[in-house]
Amino acid sequence: MKHVFFYDSPIGKIGIEESADAISRVFFAGDKPSPEAECGETPLIRKAAAQIAEYFAGKRKAFDLPLALHGTAFQLSVWRALQAIPIGETRSYLEVAVAVGNPRAPRAVGMANNRNPVAIIVPCHRVIGSNGSLVGYAGGLPAKQYLLELEGRAA
Repeated sequence: MKHVFFYDSPIGKIGIEESADAISRVFFAGDKPSPEAECGETPLIRKAAAQIAEYFAGKRKAFDLPLALHGTAFQLSVWRALQAIPIGETRSYLEVAVAVGNPRAPRAVGMANNRNPVAIIVPCHRVIGSNGSLVGYAGGLPAKQYLLELEGRAA
């Protein structure tokens, strides 16, 4: 059984979805929950919401939540690499591609970022263009800018 609940945040409404006792999605207002998800707050969703609130308050630098990440082997390797980027730092798509052992795959890294099911917790917002520009973010570029500035203050 999947559950989903929505919360207000400094970057707009976010949905948190739980599946099989793990957080399976954190998504923005423009996205829809999984069709089979029942709307309802669970203890794990509350815990995730509390940790995200602490993050936005500058009191949390890392998340301690069980995650259910489903993707290809390459996507999973990219998502692990994203979690290794320290708060307050960024990496280019090329740097992430090199980190996962495939330096010719910066575009594939971009696609894996785009498919990241657990925004904020798996920090795809920390990946920027090679020239330092902000590019692509499911929550919008203003949200990406906000998250990077927030993390810059917290680092």
